[in-house]
Amino acid sequence: MMPNVTRGANMAGLLAYVVGPGRSDEHTFPHLVAGDATITVDYPTGVELSHAGALAIARRLDRARRLFGTQVSVPNYLRESDGRIRLDAEGRKLKDPARPMTRGDVWHCSLSLRVSEGQLTEAKWARIATGFMTKMGFTADGSGRSPARWAAVHHGQSAGGNDHIHIIATAVRDDGTKVDLWRDEKHSQRVAGELELEYGLEVLESRHTGLGERGLAPIELPTRTPERRTAEPARRRLERIVRACAVASRDEGEFVRRLRGEQLAVLPRYAHGDTSRTVGYAVADTSRTVGYAVADPALGGGRAVYYAGGRLARDLTLPALRLEWDTAPRTDAEARAEWRAAHRNRPVANTDGVETVRVSPAQIQRAAQDLQAWNRYLARIPLDDRDQWARAAARAAGVVAAWSLRTEPTPGPLAATARALARSAQRPAHTRWHKPAKTLTASGAALIMLQTRHRPAAASYQLVLVQLTRTAQALRDAHTALGDLHRAAELDHTLRTELAAVHARYTAGRDRQLSPQMQRIVEGVREFSNGTIPGEHHLQAQQPSSVDISQPPRDREQDLRRPGDDPELER
Repeated sequence: MMPNVTRGANMAGLLAYVVGPGRSDEHTFPHLVAGDATITVDYPTGVELSHAGALAIARRLDRARRLFGTQVSVPNYLRESDGRIRLDAEGRKLKDPARPMTRGDVWHCSLSLRVSEGQLTEAKWARIATGFMTKMGFTADGSGRSPARWAAVHHGQSAGGNDHIHIIATAVRDDGTKVDLWRDEKHSQRVAGELELEYGLEVLESRHTGLGERGLAPIELPTRTPERRTAEPARRRLERIVRACAVASRDEGEFVRRLRGEQLAVLPRYAHGDTSRTVGYAVADTSRTVGYAVADPALGGGRAVYYAGGRLARDLTLPALRLEWDTAPRTDAEARAEWRAAHRNRPVANTDGVETVRVSPAQIQRAAQDLQAWNRYLARIPLDDRDQWARAAARAAGVVAAWSLRTEPTPGPLAATARALARSAQRPAHTRWHKPAKTLTASGAALIMLQTRHRPAAASYQLVLVQLTRTAQALRDAHTALGDLHRAAELDHTLRTELAAVHARYTAGRDRQLSPQMQRIVEGVREFSNGTIPGEHHLQAQQPSSVDISQPPRDREQDLRRPGDDPELER
């Protein structure tokens, strides 16, 4: 169950919207399911509410505030065009200087279920709403004080098919005192988690395990209107690009150059009073091909909309990414130069980085070799080591994201696979696994997939696919062993649908018999055989060699391997 808390000042307007037709005429039969006794005494539950009835309820809810003249204020933050709170260079929320505080006596919370949970009975919604408001401290039983008035309205499913209710309340109690709403958003999440267990609802994974991903604001969702036509939400596309660039990079400076090479605007966040120390970053898409991200006059007047790394995903913050990169005085100085160049919109400081190397399509086989060594490394990770498995999921997601960027003009099964793997990487910051020296990283595979601009033979991609399939299988089995059955089922679905679709893409029109492993994926069987894709024996017969790319190579196209990707280091 997902709570969404907002504050405002227009009680009548909010009630009118809830009982109205909705943005897409999705509201049907609006009626009360529960409420304060002062409301339900004259407006019984289960009876359709009219517009006039909604306005009357609004006046009754707002009576204590008008009677006592109690003022409830909340910070009035500046917001971006997509609704996000605007931050300053140090990451602090910015208040509107003209009006730093605004009215906030109207408290609104929607409680929404997943589509898979179906619909609840009216009686169950009534018990949930009452229990929620009691635990939130609005009722006399929950607070031991005078109650605050509230009403819960049910008006059918949302446009996305989610069953939900709206709870509208006043922040002023009947005796004129204020309801304690300090950190009410976090409190609502805890209460929702308790009610999930109490009423047997589907447990929201991100709340109980910390594995959830960042949600999208309504304005970020794809739209079919001609004014803002987009193939995928801009934030999802940015996440895919940043993830691919991060995994393909060996140091921080290279990461910045790769982002800029993908047509992203990069904005560093410096430590307070120290521009020589970068503590975070934000990115925006400078192309005009992803909808409203930067160039939609209706939403931003052409001003770029930046997303911080942590806003894209928990594992894409700068401190998290630095755990995987090389650190040395030379690379640190280079990174500072690249951040400054990006901040000032100047050319990159290093014009001869490894990201400028042209990679031959023949190198795809070497990516498959790296992934084969990567899978041997995964086989040695203890099944109960959540943090190391999360790190493995993040690295694998970067490889798939790089493949997607170079082969999918619009998001396809590879983009979906990258997102499924990335969801397994979303762990709290304090649990991040610190990589020992010489640990495999899969960086070389991501580099090759990202820098191969010409389409290689389908057989080469099949070699990569079979190794990524085994990676996803290993992650799925780890989730099963850890009891994360929802995540295990999601990865199993990815194996049986998305990766099977990728396989079909590279075998279409060819008279080739499927391997036992891929045949089982297509048929939707959970357990795989030990079969191999035709041609994999060539992969097993070869062993990759280690090349130090920090030295000027004679043939740069052949010297792309990273020290952390050498299978010999795992022995």
